[in-house]
Amino acid sequence: MRDEKMYAQQDRGKINPGEFVVLVILLTVMTAVVISVIMDHIEKEIDSDKEVYLFLHGREDLREKAENALVAYGFLKENIIKASSEKIGKAGDYMAMLWKPPQPDHIKIQKITKVKATEPDKVFGLWKGVMRKDIDTAPLE
Repeated sequence: MRDEKMYAQQDRGKINPGEFVVLVILLTVMTAVVISVIMDHIEKEIDSDKEVYLFLHGREDLREKAENALVAYGFLKENIIKASSEKIGKAGDYMAMLWKPPQPDHIKIQKITKVKATEPDKVFGLWKGVMRKDIDTAPLE
């Protein structure tokens, strides 16, 4: 009887291989979530010294409202530039677009990651060669 109790206590201390795999998967997922949250927070921090190019998509009537929303977000008013097809930003600058045309209700904020030399096209102009990454949205109110 004494040997049976000793083996029973030893068995309780062992981890089933299936349980071990589940534990490792759970820890991996938790680590990935934490890293994702940290990276998301880092990417949302803006450099207010950089320029932000504002795309109004034909809604000039929303320009002041959009600029106020970007200032509230943390951009400097003097760094907000109305986007044009002839003048593009550089890597590290930002793009802010009224979204979704034709009736926008928020601003999509993107960071310019790379600028490739390109021939302008009729729709996007020189912005055709601009690579960007979505970083956040801001309410238009």
